[in-house]
Amino acid sequence: MMRHAIRALFPAVLATVVLAGCSSSSGGGTDPGTDSAKNGDSAPSQAAESTAAKGTAPEKGGTLGAPGSACELPVTFDLAAGWKPRAVEVEPGSELAELGRQGSATMVCEIDAKPAGNIGYLRVWQGKGAGTAPRAALEDFVAGDPNATGASYEETEAGSVAAAEVTYTVDIELLDEQKTERAFAVATPLGPLVVHLGGLDSQEHEEMLPAYELARKTLKLG
Repeated sequence: MMRHAIRALFPAVLATVVLAGCSSSSGGGTDPGTDSAKNGDSAPSQAAESTAAKGTAPEKGGTLGAPGSACELPVTFDLAAGWKPRAVEVEPGSELAELGRQGSATMVCEIDAKPAGNIGYLRVWQGKGAGTAPRAALEDFVAGDPNATGASYEETEAGSVAAAEVTYTVDIELLDEQKTERAFAVATPLGPLVVHLGGLDSQEHEEMLPAYELARKTLKLG
């Protein structure tokens, strides 16, 4: 019951906290889909849970990163249908600007899962240093979260690009439990790029994994 109550409150609270310290612009790239905050989360959430349980790739909803897309990035990757991207510009000196930074990385894009039926985001963070290795970028990113524990790293690929991936847990004070989070990083000419998947709790995280994997497997430089 507590989880359902928090699900109902979370979208408005999160939007207020995150966007208060950042300016953002929305754009195309996905079908707006059905907003679970307005229509409940029954049908979209069940579909997402079914997809996650089967481990199948979600329906593609567009490609992000190219010039003219919602977020122009040094990489491109596919979005799951219904996920809504928007560019984020962190305003230096704003009261909540620190929410747009983790370690030495700065948030540049967030992709909202709510229209697809889940509570969570894929967030893209731009790191510093063109020569920074993907694992070093992830270690710096995780170190920037004081609640992160149990980090496990592995070398992998994002598309055909060498990458590193981390899985870890963070404390959820409202639920008095821990949740799983993960991220992957790649090196780009502009510095390392980190793509992070959070979520309200571990169940939401698991339901959103197919969208995360779609982004990782379809990533291309440039």
